[in-house]
Amino acid sequence: MAIKNISVPAPHQGLFEFTPKVATAVSETNIQEGLCTLFVQHTSASLLIQENADPSAKNDLEHWLNRLVPEGDSLYTHRLEGADDMPAHIKSALTATSLAIPIKNGQLALGTWQGIYLWEHRHNGGERSIVIHISH
Repeated sequence: MAIKNISVPAPHQGLFEFTPKVATAVSETNIQEGLCTLFVQHTSASLLIQENADPSAKNDLEHWLNRLVPEGDSLYTHRLEGADDMPAHIKSALTATSLAIPIKNGQLALGTWQGIYLWEHRHNGGERSIVIHISH
């Protein structure tokens, strides 16, 4: 078993792939069969496994979620951190803050076109912390 912390730069709203960082963490453990669990330590970002071959899929997801949870809704009362903060919390609640990925033959058992993404929901994100738990 291993627990590692990594940071993922997310300077703006959008999807940021970090599959290679997770793959390296798994490979460093020498665990052949097990489970890799990821957890984002922020309330305005989330995690996603999504297609990493065609950037238009990523763009369509970003646009769709922004239409689903618009900024500037007059019903939002949480406004201290800016117009994008409450929508970011809602987006995080609608998506995932943790992921579980099987480890097979010492590697992440992702599909051919799957990548692991941090989904930054704020316009001005920053470094985001991810906890990786790797177990047999």
